[in-house]
Amino acid sequence: MRRPEAFHGHGVRRGFFEGWYVKLVSADRSQRWAVIPGVFRGLAGDGGERDEAFVQVLDGLTGRSWYHRYDVDDFEASAHGFHVRVGGNHFSPRGVTLDLPQLRGHVEFPDAFTPWPVTLREPGIMGWYGLVPFMECFHGIVSFGHGLAGTLEVEGRAVSFDDGRGYIEKDWGRAFPAGYVWMASNHVDATTGDDTDASLIASVAIIPWVGRSFRGSIIGFRHGGRLHKWTTYNRSREHALAIDDTHVRWSVSGPDGLLHLEAERVRGGLLHAPLREAMHQRVEETMDAQIVFRHVDHDGRVRLEGVADCAGLEVFGDTERLLAL
Repeated sequence: MRRPEAFHGHGVRRGFFEGWYVKLVSADRSQRWAVIPGVFRGLAGDGGERDEAFVQVLDGLTGRSWYHRYDVDDFEASAHGFHVRVGGNHFSPRGVTLDLPQLRGHVEFPDAFTPWPVTLREPGIMGWYGLVPFMECFHGIVSFGHGLAGTLEVEGRAVSFDDGRGYIEKDWGRAFPAGYVWMASNHVDATTGDDTDASLIASVAIIPWVGRSFRGSIIGFRHGGRLHKWTTYNRSREHALAIDDTHVRWSVSGPDGLLHLEAERVRGGLLHAPLREAMHQRVEETMDAQIVFRHVDHDGRVRLEGVADCAGLEVFGDTERLLAL
């Protein structure tokens, strides 16, 4: 957990996945792409037949998606930092080099990453839960936001990503949760408060725990020069969570005040998600959602209010069970 951006699967041969979600958005927001390199290893007894490396691609504007399979020998990653190679695709703190049918070229990351802080008391976004070895899925924030520079050939057409904005997070473990909601955006347009470099990540999921399950949540809203947090482990309290066909509405309070979120559900592309047996195409994700937000401190002052654009949104699995927990 001290290096969430690094690879955690060295020496693990079965029942493991790891993937990095790399978001690239042009300055005018007309190009919105997610590129997800990773590796999957099946359960013991399958003879390695389901082992594969991959690079997934999501066109966040149209909802189209592609899944490119590679042999596991085409995957390399460092246990000491963010350095990943899948075939001819390379990812590092300096930028990405892509050799895919949809995207080719190099985009630099001229700025240093701003990750979720890792401390002895709170080792990353999962808090002390990240130290529990039997957790089904682990999560990390590699960069809340960074600049972009360079040009990609997007389906044969040169597109500039100069002055664009990037974001990187990741997951690893045995499998994705049986039900969850995830949303993230670092394109924040505020009507109240300073939205400079603001970034939001919010997730709630079914967490298996010693023969039972509970609803675990993590929200990080970085603005005003600090990270505001509402999490299960810092004793934040959920006032409302509602999911219907058109929206996700969520209200929480905690040490950093009160936060209201309302995300519009927009149809997206199908991405492959890791189950225990194999990678399955079953998660619908968009990068075209909007999240209306309002952050109020304990004395009733509005700290930040507005709309988060170009937002990633996933609503997956047994949401009825998720809401019932």
